[in-house]
Amino acid sequence: MRIEPTRATRAPVPKPNLRIEDRLADEARFIKSWFDNPLLTGAVTPSGPALAQMMARAIDPAAEGPIIELGPGTGAITQALLDRGIEPERLILVEYDENFCALLARRFPGVRIVRGDAYHLATSLQAQFETPAAAIVSSLPLLTKPENVRLALLADAFELMAPDGIFVQYTYSLNSPMPRKAPPIAFEAEASRRIWLNVPPARVWVYRRAGEGLGAARPHIKGFRHLGTAGKSRRDFKSEFDEAKSRLRKLAGDLMLPRRDRPLNPAFALLRKIPDLDKLRLYFK
Repeated sequence: MRIEPTRATRAPVPKPNLRIEDRLADEARFIKSWFDNPLLTGAVTPSGPALAQMMARAIDPAAEGPIIELGPGTGAITQALLDRGIEPERLILVEYDENFCALLARRFPGVRIVRGDAYHLATSLQAQFETPAAAIVSSLPLLTKPENVRLALLADAFELMAPDGIFVQYTYSLNSPMPRKAPPIAFEAEASRRIWLNVPPARVWVYRRAGEGLGAARPHIKGFRHLGTAGKSRRDFKSEFDEAKSRLRKLAGDLMLPRRDRPLNPAFALLRKIPDLDKLRLYFK
């Protein structure tokens, strides 16, 4: 059964009035932060609207407890969570960069901002909330960290959340950012389709505790595929990749075909040369 979580009823939260100059400034902040410390920032641009909305879609506004966001940056996903129906006072943002902390404080009054290390959650969040968290939403560049560090973060997150809490993470990789081969902690996973409108394309993963009696009544998140405790197969990736190519070719229409009076557009010529997934062996080593 597919269920879309119910939105909480409340007064709308006014959005920050971001002019084009503000958006360009956000891009500049990310680029500078990336040049200063690429392993810490992980991305050179803020999350796009399509990715932010997919992250927020995984969160049920009716679930009890605070929502913790790790690595909010300039607040693209924070805004999507507010648009989803999360009250500002329920949001706790954990950000390491002091400049981003100051920016978030100006943009999102009423939201709690903690300057701290997301990889040491218990220390960073001590005394910040009393009830277990409903969800943790992460924009951390997990793939820059060793597997044991990533799994330790997930274990710490499960300790801070209610039994049915979820850990939401996006990645640019084809594979799960959390290692799924015999991990020391048991968890289940759901994954969204690849978000081609984001630059670069990304996918959202949702992780939950695995165990007897924990998953019986869980609703399915609209737009996500439940993967259980097994890894996503190579065949699934090939099917999805081929489907995306088909959609792009259909969108291109007759522009894909050169005519005597019109040479083939170079961009579409490149599109026609997209290799089959079988040739992209590098991604599956």
